[in-house]
Amino acid sequence: MIANYHTHTFRCGHASGTEEEYIKRAIEGGIKIMGFADHAPAVLYDGYKLGWRVQVEEAKDYFDTIKALREKYKNQIEIHIGFEMEYYPEYFDKMYKLVKEMGAEYLILGQHFIDEVGGIPHSALGEHNEEHLVKYTDLVIEGMKTGKFLYIAHPDMLKYSGDMDLYRSETRRICQASKELDVPLEINLLGIHSKRHYPNEEFLKIAGEVGCKMIYGLDAHEAIRAYDEESLKKAEELVNKYGINLIDSIEIN
Repeated sequence: MIANYHTHTFRCGHASGTEEEYIKRAIEGGIKIMGFADHAPAVLYDGYKLGWRVQVEEAKDYFDTIKALREKYKNQIEIHIGFEMEYYPEYFDKMYKLVKEMGAEYLILGQHFIDEVGGIPHSALGEHNEEHLVKYTDLVIEGMKTGKFLYIAHPDMLKYSGDMDLYRSETRRICQASKELDVPLEINLLGIHSKRHYPNEEFLKIAGEVGCKMIYGLDAHEAIRAYDEESLKKAEELVNKYGINLIDSIEIN
């Protein structure tokens, strides 16, 4: 594993450790390209702010801190600064303008919620119905079509246990869009470490059949996870099992 573009900081409110601790751990593990992609600030209607993410007033410190460390470690590791962000059609242009003005070099799409006001629960929590599954798929594909995202984080995050034929067809829609639009999908190592319902093997099977590109993402929320050899080995087993079209890095323009 030479690149990881999915690293969080304490500013999101559910991660710990300093940025320098993450960087040192990544270097220790042999990572050559590291991206910080903490949850993006989001100011929606009437100043409504989403929680559990970097807030607008924290963004300058986020960039200043990582830029200083990028300079300090420039001879040991290549560091990029971006955000993980949802795709909400009504607010996307506003959200995108905000993060680009802040200096985001790249974005990854992590569709944690289907409804930005919290009317529908977190994608990974609770059991979602068929309507939610289709809406989730639509949002992820629409997000890909914007051309603004480097890749799709944990594309198999939605926790669904309904009709599996529908799940397979919606998964195939995501994978085919990924291939056609050349937007890679993530194999999420935090999911492996935390024994979550993703990476979903049914999803990976279809991804292997379609041949869309996939890339490892550590989704590190603590410094020790900025390199995770044990989870990486398990991810490699899944890649081999399902014939995944694995890539090791993505160019950031």
